[in-house]
Amino acid sequence: MPVRVAYVDDEPDIREVAALSLGLDPDIEARTCASVPELLALVQTWRPDVILLDVIMPNMDGPTTLAGLRREHPLLAAVPVVFITARTQAHEVDRFTALGAAGVITKPFDPMTLASTARSFLTK
Repeated sequence: MPVRVAYVDDEPDIREVAALSLGLDPDIEARTCASVPELLALVQTWRPDVILLDVIMPNMDGPTTLAGLRREHPLLAAVPVVFITARTQAHEVDRFTALGAAGVITKPFDPMTLASTARSFLTK
């Protein structure tokens, strides 16, 4: 059974790189979303095993999205959410994990290791 990864980012170029990167692993089924509303529509019919979520997006940022997912979508409560961000100073990472993120992936990410990094959050 493939690992389902949802990648959410408002930047089309980054989504494309992420899709290609995740596609390097034949056991990952990846879906990308340009916005939080797109993610919420996706999870109605497709439950991801892990969500990779950009921190800075228009209308609803990553931390706000994470809080909303945990509060309003109980079926997703156990799904690890990993923030993708250039904001990776120790105090920022600590804040993100305190909010309930499973972890943080530094942007720009390494396309060759994104799939294995995403998988690593399934065991945490």
